[in-house]
Amino acid sequence: MIQRQPTSLLPVPTGQLQIPEFPPQITSTNREAIILSLVIPTYKERDNIHQVVKILSQLLDESISGQYELIVVDDDSPDRTWEVAQSLTEKYPQLQVMRRQQERGLSSAVIRGWQVARGRILGVIDGDLQHPPEVLTQLLTQIQQGADLAVASRHVEGGGVSSWSAIRRFLSRGAQLLGLIILPGVLGRVSDPMSGYFMIRRNAIAGTILNPVGYKILLEVIGRGNVSEITEVGYVFCERKEGESKVTWKQYVDYLRHLLRLRLTTGGWRRVSQATGQLEQLSQNLGFPLGRFLRFGLVGLSGVFVDMAILYLLSDPTTLALPLTRSKIIAGEIAIFNNFLWNDAWTFADVSMKQQEWRQRLKRFLKFNLICLAGLLLNVLVLNLVFNFLIPNRYIANLIAIAVATIWNFWVNLKLSWRVTDVK
Repeated sequence: MIQRQPTSLLPVPTGQLQIPEFPPQITSTNREAIILSLVIPTYKERDNIHQVVKILSQLLDESISGQYELIVVDDDSPDRTWEVAQSLTEKYPQLQVMRRQQERGLSSAVIRGWQVARGRILGVIDGDLQHPPEVLTQLLTQIQQGADLAVASRHVEGGGVSSWSAIRRFLSRGAQLLGLIILPGVLGRVSDPMSGYFMIRRNAIAGTILNPVGYKILLEVIGRGNVSEITEVGYVFCERKEGESKVTWKQYVDYLRHLLRLRLTTGGWRRVSQATGQLEQLSQNLGFPLGRFLRFGLVGLSGVFVDMAILYLLSDPTTLALPLTRSKIIAGEIAIFNNFLWNDAWTFADVSMKQQEWRQRLKRFLKFNLICLAGLLLNVLVLNLVFNFLIPNRYIANLIAIAVATIWNFWVNLKLSWRVTDVK
């Protein structure tokens, strides 16, 4: 079924999010007419859309003139971005516009655009100029040279971010690390799995039912598509000049939901199983518990967020404004308790299942806590040294202190705690 919209607007597909091998308007005689279909998902981008279309058109006219299309998919922006884009179609005949009124979300917007696209190569780029358009030609070249997927990455040579805060950099890297632990067979294939700037061959995802959550569609493409060769091109993520940023905590929550959903689906599970088998084999070869280490690291990452949240609530001048050292001790102890619960239930579940008495559990906690308290003292010492003598920012200093203490905790627990909690 297709919802009919006003003349000159593209119809909005409904039903499953599935890319056809060839859309209805493509026949066997003209299927090569369009090389690239580039989708530009938008929401409240009225101030940017004209410039985006102008720059992209100039760039692609130089390389594949007449063999591309730009598809703006707007989620019924209250600033009427779709209307501004529609007014540009006479000047830019390669531009088409879709206005979605029943659905929301960047990932589904991209797929709806691809469903009506005519190109044998499908691409996506943000509509806010944070993705440098000049990288498009490099991505296209990689696909034309044989890659199934070409990704613009911030984490390879030539890549980076322009002016991100330390906290945003930390959250981005933390999310990537979390993804590598939960879904190594997918996220381990690219350096920037959260990129929203890439091109893919239509036949690599045609016929597959996609089911994305939130903004990170690349996870879905790699996790469910038939993608063999992947290449990456470096780019510098630019800060937006017009409009407002749409980065919120909900995006990070959606990212976690997406990871877990892929983890539990057939395609994602198959890749995870393969990666897990390889990990177990490597662990045996090295004589080192890599699986436990990764689980320990993930638990430690959850403790970082607990620690940071409690430290903020206790010490920030806008909240309780308690002394830094006292706040850090309380925050650290709560984080230790959090980590013990997760480690006992997951990282070392094979041991705890055989020692379920409260006395045994309490003994494990006391031993774990003793080692971590030593790490907490080290943490407090490093925090104060860094904060008072190197970097006068309580949160950056806290991150550095956590990193040092984490190394201590893992090494000593590896040598002592897990050995003494073995079943005798």
